[in-house]
Amino acid sequence: MTLNLLFLTVTFKKKHESFEEAEHNFKVTKQFEQTKEKQQFMSQIF
Repeated sequence: MTLNLLFLTVTFKKKHESFEEAEHNFKVTKQFEQTKEKQQFMSQIF
């Protein structure tokens, strides 16, 4: 996507992630969800 403002041109490029980055992001998201579930469970007990 290209945006022209007066004499300034700004270009946005979509970042392509590697397989390793995607796998890491998936693991982090999964761990975050597990931690969130544990916190909800613990708050229900007390």
